[in-house]
Amino acid sequence: MGSIVRAVARVVLGAGLLFAGIGHLTFAREDFVAQVPQWLPLPVDFVVVASGIVEIALGLALIVLPRHRVAIGWVTAAFFMAVIPGNIEQFVSGTDAFGLNSDLARGIRLLFQPLLVIWALWSTGAWRAWRERRALTHRQV
Repeated sequence: MGSIVRAVARVVLGAGLLFAGIGHLTFAREDFVAQVPQWLPLPVDFVVVASGIVEIALGLALIVLPRHRVAIGWVTAAFFMAVIPGNIEQFVSGTDAFGLNSDLARGIRLLFQPLLVIWALWSTGAWRAWRERRALTHRQV
């Protein structure tokens, strides 16, 4: 039963990434522009498009490549970590986007970003694989 729940959570996460990635390229582009840190030495539009393509690729991989789910889980978690500066930028600059029009709303969203990291690691079994490998290493020592 746990593996079914985990698989459903992985597919839901993948669908969410697909939706967000498509949003980067179409209907939510301006909102994503608001999250690009001003200090980043890359063109804003490039960052929005590139991160959208990455989200689409990760979303598809989570859904259609379950055999590689552990590796995909680590990459997805790393991606969620990599976009935290964008969430911080939106909070610090007070930029309204995605209906987040108050510091409280932007702060709450920022606090949820680590949950996406945990979701990626748990739903793909990456966390479990890491713990098992670590326990095996400790037994061998």
